[in-house]
Amino acid sequence: MLTPMIIISILVSPLVIGFARSRMTNHPFDVKKYACWGLGGAFVFFFIGHLAQTEGMVAMLPPWVPYRLTLVYLTGMLELVVAIGLFVPQWQARAAAAAIAMLVVFFPANVYSAFNHVGLGGHQWGPVYLWIRTPLQLIIIGWAYFLCMRRQSSATDRQQLGLNT
Repeated sequence: MLTPMIIISILVSPLVIGFARSRMTNHPFDVKKYACWGLGGAFVFFFIGHLAQTEGMVAMLPPWVPYRLTLVYLTGMLELVVAIGLFVPQWQARAAAAAIAMLVVFFPANVYSAFNHVGLGGHQWGPVYLWIRTPLQLIIIGWAYFLCMRRQSSATDRQQLGLNT
């Protein structure tokens, strides 16, 4: 059950560090930049998981899915591409949209693995794991949409956070 906490930590850490930096240096705090960096870090973590835990990822797919191992590697590479895009300002909105699409498309694999007690990161707990995984998935999707896609980087972040003193 450590995986969801790691993911949340990766998401939030750049925001916390960026906020602290802006307070110490009196520089503007760019929420979008740090939020996208956090999401990018999470997708790097997902990519590493595809390489380091390949067998567990393959087990998360139903046996009738063809080329399961190839799919695990391809989806891992897609996650890396999305992660890179989240670190490049011109690509952030598109990368966040791709992240949302991937999270939605991949979610059935999480449901399958939870109901079949296979895979990684708590799926062995069975369907009860979905009580943790589903809100986490929604948090990541909301993060991508509201902080990386819709949000414009702006100087008003300082005003909204009460930093104009």
